[in-house]
Amino acid sequence: MAGQISMPGDRIAYIEEYVPGRNTFDDGDAVRAAVVGSPVIDREQRTASIRDPKGLTVPDAGDTIVGTVAAVMSTMFAVAIKFINGRPITSGVECICSTRSMRRNAVVALPNDVVVLKIASHLNGAIHAKMDEPELGILFTKCRKCGLRVITSRDGVKCVECGWFDERKLSSAFGDARAVELAGG
Repeated sequence: MAGQISMPGDRIAYIEEYVPGRNTFDDGDAVRAAVVGSPVIDREQRTASIRDPKGLTVPDAGDTIVGTVAAVMSTMFAVAIKFINGRPITSGVECICSTRSMRRNAVVALPNDVVVLKIASHLNGAIHAKMDEPELGILFTKCRKCGLRVITSRDGVKCVECGWFDERKLSSAFGDARAVELAGG
């Protein structure tokens, strides 16, 4: 495989032989490339990875990410990742976070909220994240009614201008300007 270049989605190895490593994912049948780069097969550790010459970064399971909510659906939301373990990235990678296990009728996140999440897995070409720990959740948000500053109140946020209240899954670092540094470890 020396000198070979793999494109995103190319098969690198079968999951019966190797587990996904850096910049790869498991599609249920094979380990596939998540970025453009050179395949690296580690026979000792039994991992298949991609060495990315541009340094594009795809977060691994267990990594902490900070990003901006790009879209909200009924049972999940998509996040544009801006930081991985406190390091800024520019690759435009997104992840999804399920909200099925969270309280019904609660607005977990809104577009443009800044969130801190933990990567749970790579499955079927998608990066899955979770926010089930106290330090995970919304870091910064604005009032959804008037767009002004909010403060924490009970299990959510309250607008200082219009008084609008929204239930949210807030991070224990909500409003802390050092939150990105703290998310890095």
